[in-house]
Amino acid sequence: YFFLGGRLIFGPDAKSLLISLLLIIVPVTVFCVFVARHLRHEFPSYNAGYAILVVAIVFTIHVLVLLLLTSARDPGIVPRNSHPPEEEFRHEFSASVEGGRQTPSLQFPRTKEVIVNGMPVRVKYCDTCMLYRPPRCSHCSICNNCVERFDHHCPWVGQCIGLRNYRFFFCFVSSAMLLCIYVFAICALYIKVLMDNNQSTVLKALKESPASVVLMAYCFISLWFVGGLTGFHLYLISTNQTTYENFRYKAENRINVYDLGCVNNFMEVFCTKVKPSRNNFRANVQEEEPRPPLPTTREAEVDMGEDHRAKVEDDLEFGGDLLKISQRHNIEDIEAEIRSRGSDVHHHNSSEADSVLGSDRRAPNVQADIRNSSWGRRSGSWEIASEVVGMKSNVTESRSHVSPKEQYQ
Repeated sequence: YFFLGGRLIFGPDAKSLLISLLLIIVPVTVFCVFVARHLRHEFPSYNAGYAILVVAIVFTIHVLVLLLLTSARDPGIVPRNSHPPEEEFRHEFSASVEGGRQTPSLQFPRTKEVIVNGMPVRVKYCDTCMLYRPPRCSHCSICNNCVERFDHHCPWVGQCIGLRNYRFFFCFVSSAMLLCIYVFAICALYIKVLMDNNQSTVLKALKESPASVVLMAYCFISLWFVGGLTGFHLYLISTNQTTYENFRYKAENRINVYDLGCVNNFMEVFCTKVKPSRNNFRANVQEEEPRPPLPTTREAEVDMGEDHRAKVEDDLEFGGDLLKISQRHNIEDIEAEIRSRGSDVHHHNSSEADSVLGSDRRAPNVQADIRNSSWGRRSGSWEIASEVVGMKSNVTESRSHVSPKEQYQ
């Protein structure tokens, strides 16, 4: 959700932020009205009682600002692509099962390795954002975005916790812890003041200020949450881990390539400049020209097959024309030889001429067992003419690239 022209960016569950605001504002309001207000004149020499009220209000505003900085800013969203990275696509040719033909297949690596602090780190491809995620980046299923240095999605702030808002999140949690301690301590002080002023017991003092009892119980329960969360994130910062990495890779005993030492890890989180956002949410949307879809494996195979089939048909047609010309010339020689020979071989040569004429009609389906006379030799031996052998080998070589179905057609 965007507010003020893109200056404030909230997550899809931003309504849960209202609950967090109520959990902070309502108890502090009760504290200021029923506890801090009665302590204004308990320290008359320096009017220190007013400081209790002022500190509570200022510290609460500080916590709310940190909450706003955590939930209302870009956590480190990686801009998604409108199409997959074409430079990563590659066509590879692999032999098919039938006929041993080379068919193109579209290959796309799902992971690749990058070097981080001298160590190889494997990054994955995100199908939703159509990009290779940077190191320590993960896709949030709630926000539906890839977030740099993804820690977790916090439902209490209604936003992902990532590279650009992690320090504000930690400061918010730790400040909330300190606020709980402050309210609990001042409520206990007020109970002590009631006991001293009225010369009563603890039970009577608690009955005189039920608001203090409720606030102390509320702060005690909240301290288990925000206090435990603060301690856990202190451990994560000291070891340079994220919540996502700690829960997912803890059992695998992976080497933490991001650990720079305790001091440097704290400086990386709190003393480095926050990187600018990769997105300009206030800019006008630029319509991208539609790109032609990348050919699938089947389409690439069909296109290649059509080009190859056209080439084979041209070769067959050219070879068939040459064969017809050669056969016409050879038939004339055969007829002349038939007339010069006797009647004893007339029938046999006529059948041979008929077979050659039949081969002319059947071209280019030339059979490998066609035999002809030596044409021009006086011997009666039968050999395969060298011209026909050359034509047959060319046609056979061209037809070896055609599937049986294409030969039938």
